[in-house]
Amino acid sequence: MSEIVLARIDDRLIHGQVMTAWLQYTDGDHIVIIDDETAKDDFLKTVMEMSVPEGVALDIFSVDDGAAFLKNDSSSDKLLLLAKTPAVYHDLVEKGVNLSEIIVGGMGAAKNRTKFYKNISASEEEKVLFKQIIDAGVTVKVQIVPSDKATDVAGLLK
Repeated sequence: MSEIVLARIDDRLIHGQVMTAWLQYTDGDHIVIIDDETAKDDFLKTVMEMSVPEGVALDIFSVDDGAAFLKNDSSSDKLLLLAKTPAVYHDLVEKGVNLSEIIVGGMGAAKNRTKFYKNISASEEEKVLFKQIIDAGVTVKVQIVPSDKATDVAGLLK
């Protein structure tokens, strides 16, 4: 069975930081993007495919298809899960996907979001989702790059 070596929230999905620092840090070999919009946009999928280094597999799924893949995957890959929002991980947990830890890496300013921690922004709804994910037994941390000290999101919600 595949091992989830990183579950990351980053509204940019694949970018230089993920490709260099996190792939090397986790020794991951298979990126799984779970995002409904990206899954149905052929242009975005092509851009993502072009961003992945040689030797690293890429799959792009909707939330429903991603949950099914993660629950039924029997390969020995080291998976890096990427999603844009905490809602995706909330839905995955609700659908029975076993996650031990989620790293918040990039949630930029947007409508209804306010500063949550340093350069991370979150809406009130997203904060509720973080709490529900944590209550389901998943550790949630803010950590931009592997060399940064991780900050526990549970402490930020108090």
